[in-house]
Amino acid sequence: MLGNLILNFSKILNQQASHEPSGQHALNEEYYERIEAIQFTMNHDDGNLTEEIEKSDIVLIGVSRTSKTPTSIYLANKGFKTSNIPLVNENSLPKKLKDNPQLTCVIGLNTEPERLADIRKNRMNSLRETENKKYVSLDNIKNEIIEAKKTFQKYKWPSIDVTRKSVEETAASIIKIHEIYLNNVK
Repeated sequence: MLGNLILNFSKILNQQASHEPSGQHALNEEYYERIEAIQFTMNHDDGNLTEEIEKSDIVLIGVSRTSKTPTSIYLANKGFKTSNIPLVNENSLPKKLKDNPQLTCVIGLNTEPERLADIRKNRMNSLRETENKKYVSLDNIKNEIIEAKKTFQKYKWPSIDVTRKSVEETAASIIKIHEIYLNNVK
């Protein structure tokens, strides 16, 4: 039915038709690795399964609402097994990471306090939550970010300021850091 149309496109594009249905979606090794990375990332979201942290290609750590989950999912779509861990305080870090900070590629995410306060207020409004004043307190947020930066420095983890950065921009920086990490491990 589409034979003539495909032939015409072949001539116009000056390319040979493969005549394979859905040929643009090859189920090759790269596809299966990406699917595995997505499943891994979903299972290791928001501090879950930290006992398997060494299986991660990348670990993202940051205070609440610093785009850890969307960035992790984006990286997973690029084939990176990504865990993300909310940083409440240093005790919220997995023991394996505290004992061996260079166990895997760990990257901290931070942002400007004022921007984070706005994001958290919007989140609380969308949930119709009014009780947790500390979560949106600018003074509390400033302290959280200061403590997070101290933690990143203590463990010698690189960090990225995600203020006004898209997930794609943040992920591009993370991928560069991951490449540097791999070169230093070898």
